[in-house]
Amino acid sequence: MNRTIIIWAVVAAAVVGAFAITVSALNATLYSSSGFVKSYLDALENKDAPAALELAGPGERSTATRAMLERSAMSDLDDVEFVSESRFADGVQRVVFSYLAAGKPGQSSFDVRQTGSVLGLFPSWGFATAPYSVVQLSVLNSQDFTANGVDLSAPEQGTAVPLVVFTPSAIAVTHESTFLTATPLLVSATQPGASVVAALDVRANSAFVDQVQGEIDDFLDTCTTQTVLLPTGCPFGQQISNRIASTPEWSMSEYPSVSLAPGAEPGSWLMPATNAAAHLTVDVQSLFDGTTSVFDEDVPFTVSYLVTFVGDDELLISAQR
Repeated sequence: MNRTIIIWAVVAAAVVGAFAITVSALNATLYSSSGFVKSYLDALENKDAPAALELAGPGERSTATRAMLERSAMSDLDDVEFVSESRFADGVQRVVFSYLAAGKPGQSSFDVRQTGSVLGLFPSWGFATAPYSVVQLSVLNSQDFTANGVDLSAPEQGTAVPLVVFTPSAIAVTHESTFLTATPLLVSATQPGASVVAALDVRANSAFVDQVQGEIDDFLDTCTTQTVLLPTGCPFGQQISNRIASTPEWSMSEYPSVSLAPGAEPGSWLMPATNAAAHLTVDVQSLFDGTTSVFDEDVPFTVSYLVTFVGDDELLISAQR
């Protein structure tokens, strides 16, 4: 009998010891402050948006666009590694992790505090600063942009769009349309509660320049068909004080080389003053002595145009004085 009691006592002690060891191990890992943060980062790594939102908590997100908190907009997160942990007098613990966000190395600090316990044995944790960042994104010379593959639009050109993102995140921002393009911009948000300012510079693409160049060239070619010294509505012409003895013949010797910069008004693009030349051939009779000569010269001129969009793919080109 005594032997049986002893055996059961040993077994009970072993069970209690194993349980204590298990509790201690869980408190040091899964239920630790670093384990809590690691669970959140695992959710980001798996692109599990609902789990990440639940662990992150509500935060201050009411005025920012929430589109980047969807699974389809989450950035890739890999190689998550614990770095350090420190404690503060107010009960806050700071946990630091390193990672690769969209292939770019980064490191973030997360402040957490104990919020209670589970079964009185395991501490529960919450973020002292919710792990969201706000990207204040300005889109120059357009309203439309793409962020991590999600199509978005600013209310006005140049107006910053606040995008709330999980921390950490890497946001690939770009613009591609029929006539406009932008160099892709990678915006990193690494610290909870931080505001990151970024600007996407949208510019005219080669198709835009080629389209304007073609339309201007066609217009100038039409001007050369007028058999007068001063073609109507055209940017070139030649005054001659003597008598004209033949029909004037125009041709283009140098077309203006088109370049486009953003105009003063939203949606407008300016071709700055650009040099060009037309060629005029005409016989001229002197009013002084009646002799005849040939005017056979290039006539230089300068043009500037304002280009605006009419619909998505149509252009309105207006001459500037």
